Amino acid sequence: MKLYLKSKDFTLSGETFQLLYDSKRDMLITDPQPKDLSKYYESDEYISHTDSAVSLLDKVYQFVKQLNLRSKLSLINSNSCGDKSLLDIGAGTGDFLAFSKTKGWKVVGVEPNKRAQNKAAEKGVDLKDNLKALPEQHFDVITLWHVLEHLPDLDKQIAEMVSLLKDNGTLIVAVPNYKSFDAGFYKNFWAAFDVPRHLWHFSRKSIPIVFDKHGMKVVKTKPMIFDAFYVSLLSEKYRTGKQHFFRAFCVGLYSNIKALWSKEYSSVIYILKRA
Repeated sequence: MKLYLKSKDFTLSGETFQLLYDSKRDMLITDPQPKDLSKYYESDEYISHTDSAVSLLDKVYQFVKQLNLRSKLSLINSNSCGDKSLLDIGAGTGDFLAFSKTKGWKVVGVEPNKRAQNKAAEKGVDLKDNLKALPEQHFDVITLWHVLEHLPDLDKQIAEMVSLLKDNGTLIVAVPNYKSFDAGFYKNFWAAFDVPRHLWHFSRKSIPIVFDKHGMKVVKTKPMIFDAFYVSLLSEKYRTGKQHFFRAFCVGLYSNIKALWSKEYSSVIYILKRA
């Protein structure tokens, strides 16, 4: 595999990692992939494991998260054809599951981070450490919101989650797109590379290829418009050390406008069904 670029862990360790291009799947692979990934999540700045709203970036993240809750609920409602049983993998602090629970969904979540689990418990959401700790059942909808890129042993874990899906169930996967304009603009400073926590970096072509071997077919895609702005704001901080809000907004806006034609949005949601 050829070297695509090198990027740094801007959140915690400062270590540099390679991104290698896998031409068969049109995706990038973080190299090396640490055997112990848990230590790379031990940071107060890792926002998805906290409910922090101190800095400007925190406040932007929390604002966007709240806006996305209704959008996510609408998406699972429109793709449910069963008993409204929901499994959220990588549930973070449990906001999505807590919100879905109030709307009549029977929710189960997986989140290995203990701090995030404790935050979720305060909201009445019990999260399991891993898929093996789940009750024996199959789910109407399984969601992974910016989680697939974190999972080691990718094919093994996809096989496990597909086995938990009902025959007519829906798998919803949201991931960053390394072929977006903002990714190309910021290059090694692009925040959504987030090495080494992100082990895999997907394109619109790679997701159908990765899931095809597991009998899953992409039936629809949906852009995550707000991601271009948030990722650009964080990328500005990594590149310059400052939060250039206006420039980040312009880059995010241009990325979304350009994607109206190219479809290469900063992040994309994939709705998958059994083939």
